[in-house]
Amino acid sequence: MDLKICMGCGARMDVPVVLADEAVLVCAECGHRQPFLRLPMFALTGPSGTGKSTVSRLLTSLLGDQVVVLEQDVLWTAGLRDPHNDFQLFRSTWLRMVGMIHQSGRPVVLCGTVVPVQFEEIPERPLIGDIHYLALTCDRLVMRERLRARPAWREWDEPRIDEMLEFNDWVRREAANMKPPMRLLDTTHKPVEETAREVAEWVRAGLAATKLPA
Repeated sequence: MDLKICMGCGARMDVPVVLADEAVLVCAECGHRQPFLRLPMFALTGPSGTGKSTVSRLLTSLLGDQVVVLEQDVLWTAGLRDPHNDFQLFRSTWLRMVGMIHQSGRPVVLCGTVVPVQFEEIPERPLIGDIHYLALTCDRLVMRERLRARPAWREWDEPRIDEMLEFNDWVRREAANMKPPMRLLDTTHKPVEETAREVAEWVRAGLAATKLPA
């Protein structure tokens, strides 16, 4: 079910209209009201080199019976690499996709670099329930070595690594001030299995605090 297409008249909504405090879409063309499932999303974020992709592979076995775990970069394709408005098309497409998956009754864990403002202020935001943010971070020297060790096709030269280190510092400094705040998890000295278990516990706690459909 594509939440941007009216099930009454088939019109496509550029900006979804959702009734205040209700999970009901309203078509601007015909007025059709369509209830939908608005479930929470868990954004596992943080700078490159902190372990997101490795952790996400382990989450499928830890949480596969409760959520759908997705890697954000799978949609990082030429058609969506439009830098306009901080790559809003890419992020809007993800929220639209997550909203569609939610209609199956499963919340989504989305793994990839993002900060709250990039999701919270786009038109598709009302399609999703609460978005929880957990940012992985690590020590600068450890991050540098991790990024240097990546395959050549990923093109991590020194200037790009320096930019990511600055982003890592900024996330650590500003996470508590973001809206909503991001929780931090330092992966510098943690085995990846331990990090995955802590992330899974964070997701389970968020699910327990949310009333999900039976």
